[in-house]
Amino acid sequence: VEDVTVVPEQELPDGNFPTCPYPNPEIKQAFECAINLSKTKKADLLVATDPDCDRLGIAVLDDGEYKLMTGNEVGAMFTEYLLETLTEQSRLPKDPVVVKTIVTSPLISAIAAAHGATTANLLTGFKYIGELVTKLESKNEVDRFVVGMEESYGYLRGSHARDKDAIVATMALCEAAAFYKGQGKTLWDVMMDMYEKYGYYVDDIKTVTLKGVEGSKKIGHIMNVLRDNTPAEIAGYKTKVVRDYRLETIKNLETGETVKTGMPNSNVLYYELENDAW
Repeated sequence: VEDVTVVPEQELPDGNFPTCPYPNPEIKQAFECAINLSKTKKADLLVATDPDCDRLGIAVLDDGEYKLMTGNEVGAMFTEYLLETLTEQSRLPKDPVVVKTIVTSPLISAIAAAHGATTANLLTGFKYIGELVTKLESKNEVDRFVVGMEESYGYLRGSHARDKDAIVATMALCEAAAFYKGQGKTLWDVMMDMYEKYGYYVDDIKTVTLKGVEGSKKIGHIMNVLRDNTPAEIAGYKTKVVRDYRLETIKNLETGETVKTGMPNSNVLYYELENDAW
């Protein structure tokens, strides 16, 4: 990839971040300068990182318009591209492991399974992914680690770091974009092909921010109410299983059976719903 253009307004460091409300590639405003620049110079791929370069966001060209891809979609593409190419090159390790967080799309697990890889589901926070890499390294099995990711735009390929790394992720993604362009496909085409192959997955995030001591109290109250009053259904989908990571239990509401999560304690409630929703 030789034809690279840097957005002039965002090229030099400026701690005031004047080009967007906050410097996070998860928001569309971070791409506005690049989209404006693309009116005079069309690019196949727009890439943005945050200032400390651990999160990566992309926008891809499709029918003349740029479409922002979610962290889940980029993670799915990474997984597919790496497993496919490593297999073709006879470099896929024995017992490969793909690592994701519990709130990252199950599409990644479906892709991993199709390639004979195991998926490790960990609590949110890249420290848990780094911890798993270290454990594999201590057993001289670090080559089994293929890729780690979380839906909030964090990815790690390789064992050089114990945190998300947008530098290596950007290189890998540009490599994938060039590879697929050689096949006449955009990354958006690749994503649509994957949905056809593995099934369609929809995800959306609603963030509620409650600040300060009062906000913290309110959050605690909300969690306690939910913990004591399991919703019978969410968005019209019946609740089937409740994972309570604070109580470290997984309870099947239909059978009444309860088992341990086997994971560290965390104030998280996860509802498994009918029709594979969650």
